[in-house]
This record gives sequence, C-alpha cells and structure tokens, in this order.
Amino acid sequence: MFELMAPLMFAGLVVFLLIGYPVAFALGANGLLFGLIGMQMGYVEFAQLQALPERVFGIMSNATLLAIPFFTFMGLILERSGLAEELLDSMGQLFGALRGGLAYAVVFVGALLAATTGVVAATVIAMGLISLPIMLRYGYDKRVACGVIAASGTLAQIIPPSLVLIILADQLSISVGDIYRGALTPSLMLAGFYLLFVFMLTLFRPAMVPALPAAARVLRGKALWLKAGASILPPLILIFLVLGTIFMGIATPTEGGAMGAAGALALALAKRRLSLDLLKQAMDSTSRLTSFVIFILIGSTVFSLVFRLLEGDLWVEHLLTALPGGELGFLIAVNLLVFVLAFFLDFFEIAFIIVPLLAPVAAKLGIDLVWFGVLLGINMQTSFMHPPFGFALFYLRSVAPKTVRTSDIYWGAIPFVLIQLIMVALVLTFPELVGAPAEEVEGGMMEIQLDSDSYLRPPGD
Repeated sequence: MFELMAPLMFAGLVVFLLIGYPVAFALGANGLLFGLIGMQMGYVEFAQLQALPERVFGIMSNATLLAIPFFTFMGLILERSGLAEELLDSMGQLFGALRGGLAYAVVFVGALLAATTGVVAATVIAMGLISLPIMLRYGYDKRVACGVIAASGTLAQIIPPSLVLIILADQLSISVGDIYRGALTPSLMLAGFYLLFVFMLTLFRPAMVPALPAAARVLRGKALWLKAGASILPPLILIFLVLGTIFMGIATPTEGGAMGAAGALALALAKRRLSLDLLKQAMDSTSRLTSFVIFILIGSTVFSLVFRLLEGDLWVEHLLTALPGGELGFLIAVNLLVFVLAFFLDFFEIAFIIVPLLAPVAAKLGIDLVWFGVLLGINMQTSFMHPPFGFALFYLRSVAPKTVRTSDIYWGAIPFVLIQLIMVALVLTFPELVGAPAEEVEGGMMEIQLDSDSYLRPPGD
C-alpha cells in the first residue's frame, strides 16, 4: 500500500485543482490530509511534520524572495508614471516611416519595459491601451497587432529582472544573478526573432503592417531624435541600477530591486506624477501579488514535505529516469509536460508544484541547473501566450477595443508561441547560449540533494 501513497497524493492534488479549489489551499490541504493518513497507517511520524513551522519561517525570512515586491512595486510605479506611454510615442514616431514601424516600436519598447519592470501585466496593459488603437487606426491587421503586443509584453517573463527567474532560482536553489546572466542572451534572441517575424511580414504580407502616413509623423529630424533619446534615457538608467549592479557584483538581486524601486519613485517624482493615490494603488497591488506568491509557496512546502515523506520524490525520479533516451529523453519529456500544463496552470503554479519534483532528477542526471532553469523559464513563457488560458491574452482582451474579437487575439498569439518553442529547441540544441558558473550549479545541486535527505524517509527505512 505504501508505494501507492505518492501517486494517490499527486492524483488528489489534480482533483483539488480541477474542481477549482484555490491553488495555495489545495496544496496545503492535500499535504495535511495525506500526512494524517500516513500517520494513521504508520508511514509518517508526527515528529517529522514538526519540520513545517521551521520551513514556513524559512520562507518568510528568505531574502531572495524579497526581490519580488521590490520589482513588482517598481513596475507598477513606472507603468503609472507614463514611462510606457512616452516610450511608445517616441519609438512609434522614430520607426513610423518604415513599413511595420509600429510593430518594431512595440517589440523594442516591450524589451525595454521588461528590463525595467519585470511585470507582464503592466507591460501588456500599457501597450494594449496605447499602441493597439493606433495600430488599428492606421491599417494594421488585428491579429498581427494583438500578437505583437501580447508577445512583447511577455518578454518581461524571461528578460531580467523577471519575477519568474527569481522564483525558479529559489526553487532550484541556484543564484538569481547566475540565472539572470544565463537568460540574457536567449531573451534578447527571442526579442530579435519577434523583430524578424515582423520583417518577414513586411516582405510577404506588407498590407498587414503598413507604414505611418506622413501626416501622422509629427516630429522629424533633430526634434525626433532628441525626444527619442530623452524617452530612452530613464529606462536605461534604471536598467543599469538594477541589472548593471547585479551583473557587476555590486548588489544582490534584492538590493538591485530596492534601488530600482527607489529609482522608479524618483522618476515619477521628477515627472510630477507621484501622488498619494498612485502610491496606494501600487502598494495595494504589490501586497496582493506578494501575498499570493507566499501563500502558494507555503502550501507547496506542506505538500512537498509530506510528498517526500511518502517517497514521492523517488517515485517521480523512477518515472523520469526510466524514460528512453537518458538525459535527452528526460529533457524532451519535461518540456512537453510543462508546455501542456501551461494550458491549464499559470507559471507560479508550475514553478511551485512541478519544478521541485523535477529539480532532484535533473541534478542526479548531471544537468546544469542554471541552464535547466532558463530552459524552463522560456518554456513557461508560453503559459502567458497560448489559448485558451494565456494571461497575456486576458490582459489584452480587457483593454482591447470592441472591434477586436477574442479569436483575433488568439490567432495572433499562435505564431509567437511557435517562435517561443523554436527558442526552446535552440537552447536544447545549443546549451552554450546559456552561460553559468559551474561552482554555483554544483552548490545548487548539493542543496537540492540535502533537501531530500534520509531524515525525511518513513520509519524503518
């Protein structure tokens, strides 16, 4: 009977999620339920569950997770301070004379906002409100316009300082700075592929991406370049404050996030848009998102402790290591699994439920965990994009004009989902695209192995 406990526990979690029970409470309740059943059947000792308070305290005192509210707050302040609006206006004017110029501007601004905010919702909503009506007014195809905006907004999930990368680093027990460095090249390549797709449209479907008419291009010459430079300078300063200090080893990700939040406040103050109402809105949204993450993490900690007591980690390990093809077979199966789960779960749920089960197996197979984390991050980016539950699609639907149908948004997203999958394949084929220090990866592997040590095993083992 003992060997069936872990599969039954995992099946119980799936049932909880399918009936719509909140994820954090589904994880926690399922863990406690099977913990009680395990104690009644003699598989689990009560003393082993006494590790739970210490684990919860460890979550609350985790300095790495403190970066989440800092980056969220920074993104919300920047979005409300008008940075996105000014950037889009300037870049639209700068690229407007080119066929597909507005689409180029959206990708460029999406990448810049991603590198300064790290928040998908803020980026997609801002660009949907500002760019989509202009693109439709000047004859852009609805599907292309929606797809470009949604895809460019999701760059915030993979371009540092991404919240997803912070959570993946925490779950994989690796350095946030290392995963940021590792994700930089693939994320910039992904933005380049978006630009390439727009360029291909200008060659083969030019009517879908027309240039702005001369009457719509208000600024020209020196005035245009001056405005573009003034708009780009603030995000570049923030990028240096956050990413530059992290990459140079001057600041930790948490300290970089704190400097970014302070820089965003200074920028809003300089623009005379910092008000008490704006602060309240930003702090309220930040508190909600942070609480959401912490509650899911506490629930997943309860689940993972009991799951390991019931040798669920060994069950998952046997399932995955028995796959044909060894390391490559494992990686292909994992990426297919994450891609399918992303149809139904958001990236937080995948990161907190699935990644802790995969990490020990990846470590045992000798896979570079920084590379593995970046690979999963790119794959999980599709969770924002593919129909029917992509959050970026929902964000865009909430601000899109009524003339844009939901089917337009869905069809527009599909080419960009394919581009994201191509990027996954490239990282799989060319691991050198992701760079990571070997000593940091070994440290992460050791932490994961210690986390499932023998003191968690059932009595008698």
